[in-house]
Amino acid sequence: MELLSISQVSKAFDMTTRTLRYYEQIGLIHSIKKEGYAYRTYDQEAILKLQQISILKKLKVPLKQIKVILEAEGTGTILDILQQTLDAVSIEAAALTTIRNALQTLVNHIRRMAGACAPHALLKDENLVAFIASITNTQHKIQEELTMSDINEANENLSQLRDVRILYLPPATVAAYQFEGDDPEDAVGNIIDDFVRKTNLFEIKPDFRHYGFNNPNPVDETNYHGYEMWVTIPEDMEVPAPLVKKQFPGGQYAAHMIKIGDFHEWDWIIDWVNKSDKYEAVWGDPVCMYGLLEEHLNYGTHIRNPSFLSEGLQLDLLVPIREKE
Repeated sequence: MELLSISQVSKAFDMTTRTLRYYEQIGLIHSIKKEGYAYRTYDQEAILKLQQISILKKLKVPLKQIKVILEAEGTGTILDILQQTLDAVSIEAAALTTIRNALQTLVNHIRRMAGACAPHALLKDENLVAFIASITNTQHKIQEELTMSDINEANENLSQLRDVRILYLPPATVAAYQFEGDDPEDAVGNIIDDFVRKTNLFEIKPDFRHYGFNNPNPVDETNYHGYEMWVTIPEDMEVPAPLVKKQFPGGQYAAHMIKIGDFHEWDWIIDWVNKSDKYEAVWGDPVCMYGLLEEHLNYGTHIRNPSFLSEGLQLDLLVPIREKE
């Protein structure tokens, strides 16, 4: 039985190694530790499950439901989940069709009226409300047979950033911890969680924030790397070893929110910044993920409620930027 390395699987499925590790953490797949080899490997059963996960994700089935599908012993549960997903997608499709029809009607109306009134008066026309009110849903035709290329194309069209938030992160004093080795995110997270709980940081500093980044970044196909986490603390607070106290200078960032596990969307926001007419990236130290940050948005809920499911976590992917001159 051929075993594939985590880097081979990452390339084959166009998934980040962090996503693969997250899938394993929530029980979707399992890896095998090969004797004399320090990194994860995957057998054919794991590869088959990854193929199924990839297809179901493109069909907009949530990860939580994908896990139920993979563990189901009969078709009844699978059909129920797929029908629920179909119903949700149908509602979204109908809403988009309504908006499309509204926009088309508005475009046609303005084109007809363009020569008859001043531009600023086009949207004040009394008949405009009647035009919009008269719009009806058209039946959305769905192909009965779809190829994977059709699904991939549709998924690609939907998987583009429509909006990115521009925000300013304030300077802050942080408690930091860094670890290099296997599963560094988990190792660092356990230390930071323990510190936050023991110090009651959520009571001392209710507005505390939680950041993380690769340190050092992976440099080869083994994906060997480290991770560093920060939590913001009061300026006069002392931190115990192995944590260290640091100063975060803050700055301007482009932000895009993801559900934990969707780390491939880093490519989307970086591409957005690179194509922006107004902003450009301010790249930092390549060892420390070039200055990119991941902020856990509902970390406070996680730390207060141990039963809070890890798949409910949300992250902001943060790219340091400045306005172009």
